[in-house]
Amino acid sequence: MKTVICFNSMYKRLVAVIACRNNGSRLYGKPLQNIDIQGARSILEHLISVLQNVECIDDIVLAVSEEAGNECYQMVASKVGLRTVFGDDYDVLSRLIQGLELTNGTDLFRVTSESPFPFWSSINNSWNSHVESESDATFMDEIIDGCGYEIITKQALIQSWRNGGKKHRSEMCSLYIRENTSEFKINKLCPPSDLIRQDLRLTVDYPEDLVVCRRIYDHIKRKMDPLRYDLEEIVSFLDKNTELKSLISPFVDEGYSTMYL
Repeated sequence: MKTVICFNSMYKRLVAVIACRNNGSRLYGKPLQNIDIQGARSILEHLISVLQNVECIDDIVLAVSEEAGNECYQMVASKVGLRTVFGDDYDVLSRLIQGLELTNGTDLFRVTSESPFPFWSSINNSWNSHVESESDATFMDEIIDGCGYEIITKQALIQSWRNGGKKHRSEMCSLYIRENTSEFKINKLCPPSDLIRQDLRLTVDYPEDLVVCRRIYDHIKRKMDPLRYDLEEIVSFLDKNTELKSLISPFVDEGYSTMYL
């Protein structure tokens, strides 16, 4: 039983709702690209398996765009035994709320579907901090692009949807909270200093990102359980393989400059 009891005696239930859609002129269908070529394992399947092994996450649901061409995510969900919700293509925020309602979640665990290496080993502690501080939103910021995550109460998401504008309901679904900090209790967590590396990125937006993440996956698969990877080891691997860093370096500045916008 993973459910955590908050100090106000209200049950808290953390659910990972992963927003999915096939888009992107740079690399179409990013979450469905294989990160493990030999095992025919997609980025999304790998991410789901990582989160399924995090103790404090009670459930995972895919929140899929209802636009034509996204039906494949239902197949992924069926393959790995997850439920799905379908909703407005642009209004990502409403899909996240739908996912919480389907699973009786009180709090959202949010990562992006094309980021295969979240800072998984910190999630339990972050959840405990979120609950104990009775925060509306807990942010793991300043970490390598693609490794961070957000924990946000359902009520804060609903407030954001009601009070925010169109842009706040988009894929930038924590933007209203970040722009209106006086309305929320925000808990900002800092990663270890060796994971604050703005010369690196671990998310897949360009073909070059996919090449790098596949090489990383092959490396960690040979050294450890790929679901229990060590981010410090990944950083060390990239530092030793400068040709991989050079592949992603053209995209680093853009990623960090727009990360929270």
